[in-house]
Amino acid sequence: MNDAPELDPSVATGIDRLLSVQRPVVLAHIRSIRARHPEASPDRIIAILEKRFLAAVTAGGAAVGASAVIPGVGTGVSLALTGVETAGFLEASALFAQSITEVHGISVEDPARARALVMTMMLGAPGAQVIQQFTGQFSGQPVDRNANWGRAITSGLPSFAIGPIADRIKRAFIKRFVVNQSASAIGRAVPFGIGAVIGGAGNRMLGGKIVASSRQAFGPAPAVFPEELAVPERKPRVIRVAEKKAAKR
Repeated sequence: MNDAPELDPSVATGIDRLLSVQRPVVLAHIRSIRARHPEASPDRIIAILEKRFLAAVTAGGAAVGASAVIPGVGTGVSLALTGVETAGFLEASALFAQSITEVHGISVEDPARARALVMTMMLGAPGAQVIQQFTGQFSGQPVDRNANWGRAITSGLPSFAIGPIADRIKRAFIKRFVVNQSASAIGRAVPFGIGAVIGGAGNRMLGGKIVASSRQAFGPAPAVFPEELAVPERKPRVIRVAEKKAAKR
């Protein structure tokens, strides 16, 4: 029985779009972090990704919650702004999930797999159980409930299996997503500054669950980075300045 809320097709399409981040964007994101932290190990880069993700989603929730106390911005406007913040949360979650995947040496170029990955991370344990159930069905072998499920959805399961899996996960995701966002949206619209606290704390709590889910999905960080994440060696500043001056002549 499908008891997930019915969504307007355009809304469902919008969610799909927000949950898909093109791989070049993901690679550029990780390389930029590596360029700023050239000595950082994969484990350290993952920690930075987690910290940035939590900071981004927490700030988004607090910003929308604070709008309830700004002169001229009422509760109705705050609820409308929550839709914008929700889009930002989904985009941040998608970028984070796919970035973690790339650090683990797994490239996700199939949009369906990418969306399923992000939705499963956001669902947490219920989503992981769906992946493990399908993995057991296709392999014909029992699956350890504590096993890392990330590789199964990103590369392990055959392509023809992704459609049914994604549909089932999406139904569960929409059901939980709509309920969670409705409750937190009301919280962020509470006036007198309380909304900012509820919004930021609520987003951080959900973000923390996504971080925990990502760790369960892939396990410990790898010892080395995949070749795709290599950062070109930067020339010394003196040479870069000289080249820039020469180019202007």
